[in-house]
Parts: sequence; structure tokens; C-alpha cells
Amino acid sequence: MFIKPDYNLKNIYEIDFQELKKQGIKCVMFDLDSTVMMSKSASFTEKTLDWFKTFINDFNVVIISNNHNKNYIENASKLAPCRVIGSAGKPNPKITKKFLDEAGIKPVEAVMVGDRPLTDILVGKRLGCKTILVGSINPNENLLTKFVRAVERSTIKK
Repeated sequence: MFIKPDYNLKNIYEIDFQELKKQGIKCVMFDLDSTVMMSKSASFTEKTLDWFKTFINDFNVVIISNNHNKNYIENASKLAPCRVIGSAGKPNPKITKKFLDEAGIKPVEAVMVGDRPLTDILVGKRLGCKTILVGSINPNENLLTKFVRAVERSTIKK
């Protein structure tokens, strides 16, 4: 199976929010670990928090994570400038769809942003959202993580 994200960017900072607005996007959904926060770090960089300020008032913004650690998600929620939802079960669309329904947003009005094709991008595709695949926010990932990421990215249709 091949997955084709709508956009394939180096990192989150390359996202063109003005272009997304022109396309009718009202909601931006982010993955947490390795997308907007270094994996298992439980903290956002100042650069990322400042970056959120540049678009957060223009969109309904949410972070949707597969992380099941309740304390970790609660801590991320305290630090994040938006709502954080854990135990999402991506690529199963149930939790993400529930959020969209509660927010009154149609999937075509949303974009899913993440670093993993087989979870983040696949859930967006299954819902009918636009998708943005980004590289990890951590340039110094360990060798095993880099290997797994390379194998997973082999599922991307160029």
C-alpha cells in the first residue's frame, strides 16, 4: 500500500498557513511526539511556542497523539497553546473524527500534520482531510528511530 501526503515538508516551520486558509482549511491537527515536541521530552521549545502564536488565532488547532501515558498527556496539555488529545489510536479515525464532529468541522476543512505516514497521514487520508508529512522536529534521533522512519517512509508514493 502506498500513501501520498498532500504536502511533504522538511519540518513544521515550512507550513504555509496562508495557503491553507486560501484552501478553506479551518482546523489544523498535529501529532505530538517528533512533530511539535521532541519525542518523550514533555516540553515545547520556545521556537515552537512562538511559531504557534503566528497562526493559532486563525484556525481551530489541536494536538492528537497516540501516547497512552495519561500523566504525559496532562503535562503536554498544560504546556500546549491548544487542546491535546491522547490515546487516539491512529490510524483508526474514531477519536479524530469525534473531535472534528464536536468542533463542527468537516474533514475537507481540516489538515492532519505529522511525522509518520502509517499513523498520522493514514488517519488524515481515511477521514478525507488534507495531509502534511513533516520530518522529525528532533534532528538528533537515535539510529533505530531513523531506520524505522526510513522503512515507514518507503510507503510514500512520490
